[in-house]
Amino acid sequence: MAHDPIVAPTVQERDSLEPHFVLEGQEERVRAALGRYHGAGRRPNILVVLFDDVGWGDFGCYGGGVAVGAPTPNLDRLARRGLLLTSCYSEPSCTPSRASLMTGRLPMRHGLLRPPMYGQPGGLDGEITLPQLLAGAGYVTQAVGKWHMGENVESQPQNVGFDDFYGFLSVSDMYTEWRDPYFFPEIVYSEERTRWVENLPFNKCFVHATRGGETEQVEEVTIPVLSLLDDKWAAYSLDFIRRMAVPPPAERPPWFLYHCTRGAHFDNYPHERFLGASPAKHPYKDTILELDDIVGRLVAELEATGQLEDTLLFVTSDNGPEMETWPDAAYSPFRSAKGSTWEGGQRVPGIAVWPGMIPADRSSDGVFSLMDLFPTCLRLAGAADAVPRDRFIDAVDQTSFLLDPDGASNRKFLYYWLTNVFSGLRVGEWKFMVASSSDDDRDCFNLGGFTGVTQKYSHGRLYNLYLDPKEQHSYMIRKLAYVDSFTSGLADHFRTFGTYPPKHPIASIS
Repeated sequence: MAHDPIVAPTVQERDSLEPHFVLEGQEERVRAALGRYHGAGRRPNILVVLFDDVGWGDFGCYGGGVAVGAPTPNLDRLARRGLLLTSCYSEPSCTPSRASLMTGRLPMRHGLLRPPMYGQPGGLDGEITLPQLLAGAGYVTQAVGKWHMGENVESQPQNVGFDDFYGFLSVSDMYTEWRDPYFFPEIVYSEERTRWVENLPFNKCFVHATRGGETEQVEEVTIPVLSLLDDKWAAYSLDFIRRMAVPPPAERPPWFLYHCTRGAHFDNYPHERFLGASPAKHPYKDTILELDDIVGRLVAELEATGQLEDTLLFVTSDNGPEMETWPDAAYSPFRSAKGSTWEGGQRVPGIAVWPGMIPADRSSDGVFSLMDLFPTCLRLAGAADAVPRDRFIDAVDQTSFLLDPDGASNRKFLYYWLTNVFSGLRVGEWKFMVASSSDDDRDCFNLGGFTGVTQKYSHGRLYNLYLDPKEQHSYMIRKLAYVDSFTSGLADHFRTFGTYPPKHPIASIS
């Protein structure tokens, strides 16, 4: 009988873990495969490529590519070598997604509900992060590119588990928007206002740091420098991959590379090699070509150094498209955009490749959260026991989903939070919503990519995401049989906050 996430029971291994499915046959097969791999003294490298504001529909393998004016041949080939996830979820905005990936916890637990802006602190101090635990398991840890989880010392990458960091601490538009006369003529053409921005307390350079050390400024991020950043960062990651291949295979430590691109967050200034190169002849689409090229270069280097078959590669985006900057914005076929809990805000591309371990040429609509990388990577690293026990972990171990040829997701519920407002949950093809943001671009705009005004419903809404992916037709009155399942899921979720209270948000929306 096929696994049905609506009716299948879950298991909660301890009160600090999200309940999950235990699919015995699937788990048994993967336990044996992983046992053989670990038994040979091997542990996989882990490469996470995190794009910025790239939409679900941008890649050719998701129906975009040439059809939307930006072919992605490298990403499309990569998808055929592994698992393409069609229901992969981020959080609604950049920083919450990144912090949840790092901690395996929802934003209401780690406290970063929205992006810190212009020098504001983050909230990773006191959190236990994936790179910390992987480093404790013997991994070399490297972060490259955009960070954006806080500029305060305690939240910087070299102090939360990374051996080395090369990138910038904030978000690209804050480095350059006030320098561009097209967007900010009132600042560019005013010496007084230019000095005012220059004196704001945020770091205007991209930086380098090593574990426990202070950041060193590499170069001020002007517009010409910004156009070169993704290429510079790719070169840094390629050099890291080459260096890690130098020792003989038996002596190589496993590594975790967290490569975060600048593109395609507005405003896009692609490298001159790609400027005007897309069929769309638009900076956003040109940037998609550049990002596709970078993925191709990373994969080629893994192959050239003989490391691809020992590397889990996961490519994704931190949230859906930015609504306010169209047409310099991503593409999604779903409703709304970044900053919302509609599907367009949180459903993102997800490609998982590990030759010889993840079956090739496979796609699945099993629900996967970027948080799930936290326990999954730890188990693949042979460090499953390192998952913290003193705090609630919302992530689910998806090892068997990724590795089994017919794997089903181990996650039953996907919870949607709009900063500190609970919005809804997904089970199977059904999405039950009790609050949302408006998706009218004439509504007020909030900080950090949260668009529109929050709306709470007096009665829940129910959407069938297979019949109605744009979430336009509430189906509740015809589907009352499901209500108990949804409301019991909500009640169980809310009870966890009684035992494990929300973390005070350091960067909340006032």
